[in-house]
Amino acid sequence: MEMSLHSSLGLTDSEFEMIVAVLGRQPNHLELAMYSVMWSEHCSYKSSRIHLGRLPSTGEKVLVGPGENAGVIDIGDGIAVAIRMESHNHPSAIEPYQGAATGVGGILRDIFTMGARPIALFDSLRMGPLADPKNRWIFSGVVSGISGYGNAVGVPTVGGEIVFDETFSANPLVNVAAIGILPKDRLVLAKASGAGNLAVLLGASTGRDGIGGVSILASSGFDESSAAKRPSVQVGDPYEEKKLIEACLELLDMKIVVGIQDLGGAGITCATSETAANAGMGMDVYVSEIPVRESDMEPFEIMTSESQERMLAIVRPDSLEKIMQVAKKWEISASVIGVVREPVAVEARASVGLLRVFEKPGGELLAEVPAASLADEAPKYRREMHEPPDLELRRSAMAGWSADHTDLAGDLLGMLFDSGWIYGQYDHQLFLNSVVKPGQDATLLKASGPGVPFTGKGIGASADGNSRWCAVDPRLGAAMVVAESALNVALVGADPACLVDCLNFGNPEHPVVMWQLSEAIDGISEACKALNIPVVGGNVSFYNEANGADIDPTPVVTTLGVVSTLVRKPPGIGFTGKAKLVLIGDTERNLAGSRWAYQLKNDRAGMLPRLDLEKHRAVIALVKGLVSDSEEFAVTAMHDVSDGGLALAIAEMVLAGQFGVEIEEGAILDHVELFSESPSRVLVATGDSRLVVNRAVGMGLKARVIGEVGGSRLRVPGLLDIEVGELRRGMRLNSTI
Repeated sequence: MEMSLHSSLGLTDSEFEMIVAVLGRQPNHLELAMYSVMWSEHCSYKSSRIHLGRLPSTGEKVLVGPGENAGVIDIGDGIAVAIRMESHNHPSAIEPYQGAATGVGGILRDIFTMGARPIALFDSLRMGPLADPKNRWIFSGVVSGISGYGNAVGVPTVGGEIVFDETFSANPLVNVAAIGILPKDRLVLAKASGAGNLAVLLGASTGRDGIGGVSILASSGFDESSAAKRPSVQVGDPYEEKKLIEACLELLDMKIVVGIQDLGGAGITCATSETAANAGMGMDVYVSEIPVRESDMEPFEIMTSESQERMLAIVRPDSLEKIMQVAKKWEISASVIGVVREPVAVEARASVGLLRVFEKPGGELLAEVPAASLADEAPKYRREMHEPPDLELRRSAMAGWSADHTDLAGDLLGMLFDSGWIYGQYDHQLFLNSVVKPGQDATLLKASGPGVPFTGKGIGASADGNSRWCAVDPRLGAAMVVAESALNVALVGADPACLVDCLNFGNPEHPVVMWQLSEAIDGISEACKALNIPVVGGNVSFYNEANGADIDPTPVVTTLGVVSTLVRKPPGIGFTGKAKLVLIGDTERNLAGSRWAYQLKNDRAGMLPRLDLEKHRAVIALVKGLVSDSEEFAVTAMHDVSDGGLALAIAEMVLAGQFGVEIEEGAILDHVELFSESPSRVLVATGDSRLVVNRAVGMGLKARVIGEVGGSRLRVPGLLDIEVGELRRGMRLNSTI
């Protein structure tokens, strides 16, 4: 019966034996439930931890790296910036609105837990093709959930991306990132220090929503039957979250909180065990003191519920009255649910901080486990890895050469999508910080917020991923994703300073998936080291599969950059006047992994284009210089070349502006050059092409004039000739759901 119970909770036989060895006895039901959530893939990273350590995570500006609720960097002037990225993929597949909404709520709590005011949200969304009614339902619900929660809580959604691909049918990816700003001296960590200090639960009451979310929805296989798991999806309340933000930031300003932790995955079990383990302490928790909103809740339900809008604060007893006053002011609940205890001597072990769960103060002991065994000592698996059996065969072929290329205009029109339909539902003007708004290569914000005055600094950020590149070559593809994201940030004039990642992969029990993860981590690591970008946090989402088929590997990164002094608004991507169009960088005649070959022609052969990271650093430096001196170089528009190649990049510049473009005869030879996605390329519209070309060549980069902005057509001799109005109609048609 015990074996059946632990299996039903998602624990393997060997994990059950480990628990018995840790405790020196058989665990009871509550203890098994606590281990099942804390040792889940989502909470413990048991299949990925041995690989994640290869990522560079330190740097001159890094104040807090991986392991805390959010990464934090120092941007100068006594200001710090917090950043975090998470996934809510499986909940969004079965309950799109609440799955996405609670993803937003959770990522915001990660930010203000550090003492930072959340000032921006980014959403990186991947859905199946909209021709399928279920995909349309998921897509519409996810966008509504993000906008409904973000707008109501008062944090602007200022950037992101949307991708439609068959690999994400029935298993969408909903990755959300958040940025917060804080005075450096308000930074606080998740530690339950000081014996006798009190554990105070702030915010919403605890219900049955979310029970088993991390162990069932996010840490196991996923198929059509998963709709039956709908009760495991949390329910969000953005108005409660808004009050919780204000109350917590006021408490942190008062310097009366010793440590603080949000309640997300694994709920109270996670918050109490992690804060205790982080400080090397123990904690007593009293179930009777935890406010609940449903009758007859069992202790295991209360301890593992993932009900939203809750925080755990560790406070000194003499500060409790002030805590209660602030809670009353902001109309949130505040209850003392536990006490920090000294570690105790345990037979055959050194002193151990015990997490003890009592029915009530002085009542029955319900559970007693070492806090660190829950928070830090989950098993680490070195799972079997091997490359796909057809890898060499695919790499030996050339992509896109034999595919039909008779309707290039139709192919381009099929790639267009108006993302304004999405961000038009988000309030991106909150705080009035947006210098560069959604729809550009990256977002640019003033580094300010309530309690943090504007000192002239700016924050650039971009969320990027590309599953096609990583399906062809996860290592090089992941490096190209980092390179693209860093370049996007540079295009708004920011110096890339750090990034967070969200690694979305299939079933880790499949050796090919683990090979993909390991290769992608090495690719991210190589690119970050070469570009001097530390990884300050992240998330791994496994078991992204539908009916036995793993998704294509999809590492997504959000890169944060800093502008030392905001002087002027950088050039946008849209053509605003007559100019010469300059292409910086070299176009490799290679279609492997391109949207044209992979997605439109179902041609998945070949090896990805080369990525020269030293040259890419030079492109980033060039672009930053062109932005800061845009008036001197007469730059009116800039755009990177990536997804969709030159064809889509030029079309996006046309659609974002007021003019067409005439490409010179022979500047783009054929469909290969038109749709190649070779990296490290930028299009620059300028009134002084000689000056721009000379600057690029002087930095060791290739640069040439390829066309002239003007007129009302997008014309590439021998390949494309489309009226701008037709481009707009095609974009609107693709964007209708």
